[in-house]
Amino acid sequence: MSRVRVHNFSVSLDGFSTGEGQSLEAPFGHAGTRLVDWFLHTRAFNEMHGEAGGSSGVDDALAWAWGAGVGAEIMGRNKFGPQRGPWTDEEWKGWWGDNPPFHTPVFVLTHHPRPSLEMEGGTVFHFVDASPQEVLRQAREAAGGLDVRIGGGPTTIKQFLAEDLVDHLHIAVVPIILGRGERLWDGLEGLEQRFQVESVTTPSGITHMTFTRP
Repeated sequence: MSRVRVHNFSVSLDGFSTGEGQSLEAPFGHAGTRLVDWFLHTRAFNEMHGEAGGSSGVDDALAWAWGAGVGAEIMGRNKFGPQRGPWTDEEWKGWWGDNPPFHTPVFVLTHHPRPSLEMEGGTVFHFVDASPQEVLRQAREAAGGLDVRIGGGPTTIKQFLAEDLVDHLHIAVVPIILGRGERLWDGLEGLEQRFQVESVTTPSGITHMTFTRP
């Protein structure tokens, strides 16, 4: 069976993986880009967006693992955009422009389904109101035997971890203190017992932790 994977997911030293006050101008709220700066500077990130340049090394090598062998993604609604409640603007097509970097089916978890949205480059956003188990069933079917990536945000990843549906989890611990926002680890006591855990700290100051099901 295909694996369920999380990659390049950043968490602050005090456990927050997004800041408070998300808006159109601030996708990560008051955190700004501080959680993801390590990723934005890699060659992998630039190539995902059709650009050249960027850093190499361990940060870049781990960033590259994001796409290999993935046939579908599941994300929460607030990774897709800043709107809450019923959709007031169905013209919104996500943060990524006309050609998002996913190039696969993407299942957006929302209590307010809307018609699927087909983008350039093979990305199709499907908006579904379903349990983690049901949306994973749909994503696996769409992935055609490839792996399924859980893209975030923290609430979505936490739901899949709580249901023991994740096979591989890559967390980038960023040496900042956010103080407020959305936490990842609350309610997941003993999570490490399910996985083989490894870590490495890079010159950028990021500690990359991988949790892999034995």
